[in-house]
Order: sequence, then structure tokens, then C-alpha cells
Amino acid sequence: MDVRRRNNVTVTGCADGPVLLLAHGFGCDQNMWRLVTPALAVSHRVVLFDYVGSGRADPSAWDERRYSSLDGYAQDVLEVVEDLDLQEVTFVGHSVSAMVGVLAAAKAPERIHRLAMVAPSPRYIDDEGYRGGFSAEDIDELLESLESNYLGWSAAMAPVIMGNDDRPELGQELTASFCATDPDMARVFARTTFLSDSREDLKAVTVPTLILECRQDVIAPREVGAYVRDAIPTSRLVTLEATGHCPQLSAPQATSSAILDFVGAAS
Repeated sequence: MDVRRRNNVTVTGCADGPVLLLAHGFGCDQNMWRLVTPALAVSHRVVLFDYVGSGRADPSAWDERRYSSLDGYAQDVLEVVEDLDLQEVTFVGHSVSAMVGVLAAAKAPERIHRLAMVAPSPRYIDDEGYRGGFSAEDIDELLESLESNYLGWSAAMAPVIMGNDDRPELGQELTASFCATDPDMARVFARTTFLSDSREDLKAVTVPTLILECRQDVIAPREVGAYVRDAIPTSRLVTLEATGHCPQLSAPQATSSAILDFVGAAS
């Protein structure tokens, strides 16, 4: 299958510029990057795509077994990179895609040279000596609610994830994005996301890495950003004056500026 059609690949910006590959998180698609793309595209070649099971990716390419692991999403990334023959890529991953980027970079270090993690979390469930933000019971209840009534779960959870109660249109947009996702595919992606544990994978990261966190985020609390920073010696942590889990929507200028500062300093 043609990779560009399968993953609804879009390329914009400076044709000869350094490559930024933007990867969305659970329940979202490449449209989530639309407010930061114009600033990034001035000096960079910006590549966007949808994971299979999300957005306008080809649903006929869905394989539940493949996408029951973060490796399946990393394979999507690698196939896009190889199909477009992208070189010296800066991978920008939102939420769970930050960990997808870690896996992709480990498999293709000759192509992916930098990582920018936007609101990352290597593990959502608390563990001994680690605060992910949720108990195991919390995640069990979340997944049970999602699987029994996906649309109802989306309407209730999306505004909480987005934060910014004073800007309800942001929560409404995330709700619409969640609700546009096929429920059966979303259930698989949700389990893959919220039950993942990528802490060991962080130890293998050797490329320059930016960690962007918000000062308040119910999905990825500040302790998580500090953990990721401490786990990756080549990283630096930037705390945005923003709230919620999607700063590319709630604080696009600050998000794009931090990414551009990072790629400028790393080049």
C-alpha cells in the first residue's frame, strides 16, 4: 500500500529546510498541529501524518495486532521516513507519540537525529518511586468507561485533558477529534497508550532531546517531565506557561518558539 495515502502524509514549508516530523497523540490527528505549523514552516520542511486508525489515514490498513503495541505506531513513523527518504529528522511527538519517537529513533538512528517531546509520559500508572499521575485502578476505570461508552467518555474526558476551562472551545475541539475516531480502533490505541511503560527505553536515548511540559497537566504532571529529563542525559526540560495537555493548541506561539529554539541550538 502507498504509504503517503495510507498515513495521509502532508508536506509543507521550506522544501530545502531541515525536516520536522510532527506526530499526534491518542484520539487526535495532524490537524492538532495547525496552529504551530505556520511558524515552523518558515524555515523547515514540515511533515505531518495520521497514524493508521486516526484522522484520514486509510482504515483498511488497520491491524489490531500491530497497533496493540507502540512498536506498531513506530513502524508507521519509520515507513513514512523511509518512503519520503527523510534525513536528519527532528521528530516532534505529542503525548504518547513522544515514546513512539523514542522507539523509532532507536531503530533508525541514521535518520532521526533529534527528539522533541511535547507533554510526554513514559508511564501513566504510578509505581514505586515513580509518579505517573494515575493509580492502576484509575486506569482500569478509565479504560472500562471508554470501552463501554466511547462517545460519552470522549465528551467527559476531552475537556479535562485539554484543561483551559476559560476557553471551552479548546475542549470542544478535542472532544470532536476523539468522537471522529473509530471507537474500536480508539479502544486499542487507548489500551496501548495508557498501559504502556517506556521507562527502560528512555535509557537508550542519546540524541539531543527537548522535553516540553505545561505548568499544569492532569495527564503528565510535572514529576513526569523531571523524570524524563533525568533519564535522558542529552535532554533539556522547558516548562511552558500553559495549562492542559495540548500546548500546541492552547499555547501555539510558545510551543513553536521552544521547538525552533531547540532545533537552532542543536544544529
